[in-house]
Amino acid sequence: MASGREVVVVTGVGGMGVAIARRLGAGRILVLADYAEQLLEGVAEILRGEGHDVHAVKTDVSKAESVRELAQKAASLGYFKAVVHTAGLSPVQASPEAIVAVDVMGTAHVLDEFAEVATPGSVAICIASMAGTMAQIPAELEMALAMTPTADLAALPALDPANLDRGAAYSIAKRANQARVRAMSVTWGEKGGRTVSVSPGVISTPMGQAELSGPSGEQMRAMIGASGVKRIGTPEDIAAVTEFLLSQGASFITGTDILVDGGTVAGVTFR
Repeated sequence: MASGREVVVVTGVGGMGVAIARRLGAGRILVLADYAEQLLEGVAEILRGEGHDVHAVKTDVSKAESVRELAQKAASLGYFKAVVHTAGLSPVQASPEAIVAVDVMGTAHVLDEFAEVATPGSVAICIASMAGTMAQIPAELEMALAMTPTADLAALPALDPANLDRGAAYSIAKRANQARVRAMSVTWGEKGGRTVSVSPGVISTPMGQAELSGPSGEQMRAMIGASGVKRIGTPEDIAAVTEFLLSQGASFITGTDILVDGGTVAGVTFR
């Protein structure tokens, strides 16, 4: 087992990423990664001012070599404990092509490259979405999303941006995240590590608020109203689940998805 202080990597410094970094950072080395360098440095400086030991690494998760450099940097700083992969794009932010590149390929790269530095006790937590849970796809496609070698993944016909609108691209991307995490639990398990995806519902982050203001906003509000808790989620809701998943109490949880949606999917399904 690697020696030194625990190192936790958080990709994406939006609302969920910052909440997770704050929740997990005390006493650990935090490595923050994002493509938006100015935003990344600003968040890193705020967290340093709060007493956290922070390293900021500009990273393009759509590129395997960029994620590889991030993983190697994290491993060089101490004992690699976890990567929490929150970086992603939503339908109001990006084209289908960008969603496939960042949401699908980014997650595959994170799982692949951090597996190379994983040791007993390491954990990968990838943020998916309830949109993936609700996506209706054939079993054979789900298996392809899970098992296709990363180098060939984007070439799957189902991921061809020309055949997808933004909403469909996002839904299939998040289902791919869930499937990939399940499949990669075997590889990580051989290193003594675990992989879990977390699928949030509607969360009050800048991305979530943009979606609520977008074309699907009315539908999303109706779904929240039909949910068990009848409220929008907070970044802290997701950070709390993430903290548990890194704990010894979650040591028997791997290769699965945790739906954290306030009962939204259940409300849609059973009302």
